[in-house]
Amino acid sequence: MYVKVRTMDGKREMLLTVSRTMEVEDFKRMIEEKMDVKVDLQRLFYRGKQLENDYTLHDYNININDVIQLMIKIQISGLEPTSSSSVTTIPSLNSEKEIVDDNGEKLLETLTESLYYKTGDVVDCLNQVYGAWFEAIISKIFKKDDKIIYNMQWEFDDKAPPFNVSESLIRPRARHLLQLDSLEVGQKVMINHNVDNPKEIGFWYDFTISNIIKNRKIQLIGILHIGLDQSINNLKVIPGDDIFAIEEPKFLKDRTEDEQYMVSKRRRVQANCDACFDNPNKKCRECGCRICAGKEDEHKLLLCDECDSAYHIGCLNPPLTSIPEEDYWYCSECKNDENEIVKAGDKLKKTKKKTYENSNRRKRNWDRGMACVGISKHCTIVSIYHVGPIPGVEVGTSWLYRIQVSEAGVHRPPIAGIHGKSTQCAFSIVLAGGYEDDIDNGDEFIYSGSGGRDLSGNKRTGRQTCDQTLTNMNKALALNCNAKFNPRVGATAEYWKDGIPVRVVRTHRLAKFSKYAPEQGNRYDGIYKVVKYYPEIGKSGFRVWKFLLRRDDPVPAPWTKAGKARIKALGLKFIYPDGYLEAKAKNEANENEINEISKKRKLHMKESVTSNEEKQQKKRQKFEGYKLESEIAEYIEQDRANVKLWDECRKALQDGKPAFLQYVLERFTCPCCLELVYKPVTTPCAHNICLNCLKRSFLTGRRCCLSCRYFFNENYKMIVNTFLSSALSLLYPGYKGGR
Repeated sequence: MYVKVRTMDGKREMLLTVSRTMEVEDFKRMIEEKMDVKVDLQRLFYRGKQLENDYTLHDYNININDVIQLMIKIQISGLEPTSSSSVTTIPSLNSEKEIVDDNGEKLLETLTESLYYKTGDVVDCLNQVYGAWFEAIISKIFKKDDKIIYNMQWEFDDKAPPFNVSESLIRPRARHLLQLDSLEVGQKVMINHNVDNPKEIGFWYDFTISNIIKNRKIQLIGILHIGLDQSINNLKVIPGDDIFAIEEPKFLKDRTEDEQYMVSKRRRVQANCDACFDNPNKKCRECGCRICAGKEDEHKLLLCDECDSAYHIGCLNPPLTSIPEEDYWYCSECKNDENEIVKAGDKLKKTKKKTYENSNRRKRNWDRGMACVGISKHCTIVSIYHVGPIPGVEVGTSWLYRIQVSEAGVHRPPIAGIHGKSTQCAFSIVLAGGYEDDIDNGDEFIYSGSGGRDLSGNKRTGRQTCDQTLTNMNKALALNCNAKFNPRVGATAEYWKDGIPVRVVRTHRLAKFSKYAPEQGNRYDGIYKVVKYYPEIGKSGFRVWKFLLRRDDPVPAPWTKAGKARIKALGLKFIYPDGYLEAKAKNEANENEINEISKKRKLHMKESVTSNEEKQQKKRQKFEGYKLESEIAEYIEQDRANVKLWDECRKALQDGKPAFLQYVLERFTCPCCLELVYKPVTTPCAHNICLNCLKRSFLTGRRCCLSCRYFFNENYKMIVNTFLSSALSLLYPGYKGGR
């Protein structure tokens, strides 16, 4: 297997061939040899974890072609102070600044008087947390840095500590109620509104009226001001009974006798606790202790810094005698186990699954190849239970390794020969010659069922040791037959073409027994149907369930003359894993001590490396480009909103159908779900988004494009681009099933 090592700045990258059981120390020495970076200066990172010594690459789940980041430590030397004066001046400046600050606070915070307010006045104060106005009382007025500061106390919350605000955050107490008939457009008033639930009581905000709708209930449309710098535009509200006029500040000398001695009246506001509605006599676990639900002894309540739940220190298990001195405290539900956290430089936590210290397997340098490589990508175009051909995968497509067949979605299990559900059907099978009873005649073959083998000791295959049963995957394959299910003697389909299709893959291992197998890798051979299934005593002496499958695909078989011509015309190339050719060429170069490469190897390199444009054009001359079907071409022509994107895709027609489909997939990917767009909506800014994705985005209140933030007005209607949807359905038949 091979991995990539890339520096943090991205300027250097190296492809290295390793084994999954390679020690991290050995891996670092390999990097030192290949990239000329000393081991002491290396810090390796993979998926947020730092690779430490005494572990293997397998312990960090490193897979084929994964990228490991290399941070190179900087050697710092010779940074000594040049003179003693530079060392002493820095602390002297800091100490002088602290003295000045301390003295300044005491000298500047002097009591003063205001032209508009006096101590004891009842006012409205803007709460910067909620952005709403609450009743408050002026406790003290003082001057600081030539600015008047007001020391305030919330009037109806005695437990809240006093706080300081500037003059811009207070104003005279609102006391004049306005009638609905007297409201005017452009007027700024104070209303009660609940931002989260408009039908409930909320807080008091400023509201600028832009329109008045007089129906059975009067509705106001305008701007809701939250704080000093935030607002909600075009908000429609149904005002309650109380609408207050906003009072302007007056000079103290101009106040009337009634304004000198105002009587405060508490306004209705949203309760802090929706469970008990702030009833002090009612027990509540939302605003009181989470354990006993009591609200007494508030000075002994601990607040969790994660969930904000309160706990009495005496109710905890074990109970605490005093408030902890730590800056942060977490309850038992929110606290993370510090023993499970792996910090940088720490060792990994031992698990039963990955304990190799007492195992002899660790001494084996296994997994240098592809046998145990995990899946690096998944096919999401169709569902995992998709029946029939995979969109974009042509008959005759070949892959080097079995794991690639799984990644392409043709046959999902990386090891099992049958993929299916015993309650539904089989979706795909692999012909690998693993059973001696298999008979392959190309368009028709006899396939042996699974099971009946001794796989103890982590074996992948073994000899037949017992009878097979028509259950699990065998039953799934039998359900593909167009006949009544019979688990005793099997069944034969009278009209076998009406059966459920199953995808068939042949591997190169079958070449020992069949001339229809590929010479290399794994090949997709199209759709087959189950004609009949029946039990029979096999060569091993045990009962084996056999299935007769017959080809029912309009595309010619890849071993026929017509099939080979079609593969050549479509330009189907042998598919290698990402980075495989590069790693192979590098390994061959390292093994060959002679600088000159033989002519035979030059020819092989020309076939594998496709970076040169001249070689690409030579290859293009060997096959005909993909020609769009008339129905697809018609839908593409009618899709005028995506002319530019389709023109870019047409450039790939000369490279064959797979290249064209890849271009289409890349250009018509939804920016939200990152899948091929389903029920696409083409926005005015020429982006394509799934209808459901755009609806979910609008529900969050963000009426903008997910690609470019283009703003949609309220009158915007989501219309599905039927031309684009029809074209994609024909290019990728069945892709809607996975959505």
